Amino acid sequence: MTKFSAVRRSFSPRAVTACAFATALLTMPFAAQAQTLYAPMQPQAYSQPYWQGQAYSPGYASQGYANQGYSQGYSNEAPQATDEDAQLPDRLRKQIVSFDRSEPAGTIVIDTGNTYLYYVLGNGRAIRYGVGVGREGFTWSGVQSVSRKAEWPDWHPPAEMIARQPYLPRFVAGGPGNPLGARAMYLGTSQYRIHGTNDPTTIGKFVSSGCIRLTNEDVSDLFSRVSVGTKVVVLPKNAPLMAKGGDPVRKRPAVTTLPTGRQALNIPASAVN
Repeated sequence: MTKFSAVRRSFSPRAVTACAFATALLTMPFAAQAQTLYAPMQPQAYSQPYWQGQAYSPGYASQGYANQGYSQGYSNEAPQATDEDAQLPDRLRKQIVSFDRSEPAGTIVIDTGNTYLYYVLGNGRAIRYGVGVGREGFTWSGVQSVSRKAEWPDWHPPAEMIARQPYLPRFVAGGPGNPLGARAMYLGTSQYRIHGTNDPTTIGKFVSSGCIRLTNEDVSDLFSRVSVGTKVVVLPKNAPLMAKGGDPVRKRPAVTTLPTGRQALNIPASAVN
């Protein structure tokens, strides 16, 4: 039988110290790595993408972007309308006035010559809004009805408008920079609509291609009152004042007519030739 005997070895203090020091050096990197791996994650703040919330104007098309087919992007959250009415002259701010026409409550009447839109309340009263209307050669009159409603609508300039202004974009996504503004109410099967605007300074002026524009604040208010099927009466420029005592007589522009089928979408006044 083979016998094993324990061999007792003695180590000097210097050898023991050297061994301990080497062990400490080897374990330090692993401890640091473990601390990094198991450290709690800290929240990071990311800046908003540059294109979110930026207003787009068709005027940028003159820099060459429109012909490349670019469109403005927006976040999914619906932008909020600002208090644009505060910037308007008193006569163009939303107000309740006397109304002497026979249209029933719920009807929209557009006084083209005085740049007003009336929402009839009944009992001789109406809400009056200031609007922008068609420029020279683009006004029209007649009776339509609201066929569709849209919030923050996209804008697709029609071919006829692009032919007149080839620098326009082919598409602009809905958002605060869109010429159609916060809301749109489409009139029958025509290209006309009542909508908001990205340029409140055009309210009270003859600037559009036939559509009726309000501030985003006002169009949102009107949108909430109107249903599909609502009757819309558009009066010619030479129609008499309708609000009793609501506005002094203004100098009326010359009456113009609009050929049937004329396209009518709006762009900011700065982008109109």
